[in-house]
Amino acid sequence: MAMTMTQKIFAAHAGRDEVHAGELVMAKLDLVLGNDITTPVAIGAFPKFGKEKVFDKTKIALVPDHFTPNKDIKAAAQCACMRAFAREQGIVNYFEVGHDCGIEHALLPEKGLVTAGDLVIGADSHTCTYGALGAFSTGVGSTDMAAGMSAGETWFRVPSAIKVVLKGRPRKWVGGKDVILHLIGLIGVDGARYQSLEFTGEGVSALSMDDRFSIANMAIEAGAKNGIFPVDDQTLAYLKAHGAKVPRVYAADPDAAYDRTVEIDLAVLEPTVAFPHLPENTKKISEVGEVKIDQVVIGSCTNGRIGDLRIAAEILKGKKVAPNVRCIVIPATQRVYLQALEEGLLKIFVEAGCAVSTPTCGPCLGGHMGILAKGERCVATTNRNFVGRMGHVESEVYLASPAVAAASAIAGRIAGPEGVC
Repeated sequence: MAMTMTQKIFAAHAGRDEVHAGELVMAKLDLVLGNDITTPVAIGAFPKFGKEKVFDKTKIALVPDHFTPNKDIKAAAQCACMRAFAREQGIVNYFEVGHDCGIEHALLPEKGLVTAGDLVIGADSHTCTYGALGAFSTGVGSTDMAAGMSAGETWFRVPSAIKVVLKGRPRKWVGGKDVILHLIGLIGVDGARYQSLEFTGEGVSALSMDDRFSIANMAIEAGAKNGIFPVDDQTLAYLKAHGAKVPRVYAADPDAAYDRTVEIDLAVLEPTVAFPHLPENTKKISEVGEVKIDQVVIGSCTNGRIGDLRIAAEILKGKKVAPNVRCIVIPATQRVYLQALEEGLLKIFVEAGCAVSTPTCGPCLGGHMGILAKGERCVATTNRNFVGRMGHVESEVYLASPAVAAASAIAGRIAGPEGVC
């Protein structure tokens, strides 16, 4: 039977020759991930599975990134709980604040902990990011994380798939964030519910790895179980550069079945903005109109990588953030922070009037480092803009690319790069 890329990964991890969409399978796990919000809950559930030790201390990754550096006493207690568990279990991949740490979904690929063909679960919905590497990865609940840490396997319902065919090359200032916002605008936030978004087509080669991470990261915002890219020379070069394990390359069969096919011509895309309060409320930058803003956030697991910061710096260089705007830049990992420092990007941000933070999820989930007051508006390179996502329930979050975010910081309103460069 013909299978999609995701289905082939499931078959391999379930010890099967083939699997079918809709059936339940028990699959072996290559990595189990948790953060400072979700891991303490998993730790509480772990003893219920009758095990004293995790199934493999090298295949668990614990990353304190959401409320870190500790924003208050409760956050400190969450991190202390996770830290104690990591020490007790001898977890190899525990990443302490300041010690080459970062936002989990930028950090794990950077550390070479995920490779092509892997099957990864994480107690965080944006675990789907690793599909950029040709892996199956998806978010689960904390009790599922506990089960995974205990048994090294868990059950799944094999997803059907949507084929997303990319063609052409994007124009300057159009990147992965614009592609995924455009797609979500087309199919809606439930348009791929429990399906695999499988990206293909000659346009894939025109997207950088940072673009692909951004796209796969937001697959969940279309309701998808996962998003996944084919493994090409760019993927293999990235994996080699980051010391990943030997990749296992899977490709969809030519006659694999898909529920539907969506075609996107990258050459005609404009910078795209998602208006409150759903990622599907998209508008082209030419349709935005006059929307004044109070804050800009450039960072997150979606757009905090070095390529994202380079784009923002190119626009901000020699310019100033508007007097009425707070612009917060958050490199996704310590390595990205250091590289941005060495390349002079942080100097550009500071001279432009930006605040530069240590790596943290912080404002994305309304945790800290940029909470919005009633009535305030923020342009953010993050991934969700639900009611109250970044602060007060009467605040607003507009999702955009690093290019649009940087341009908006200068203009004091939502603006495209061509309007300020």
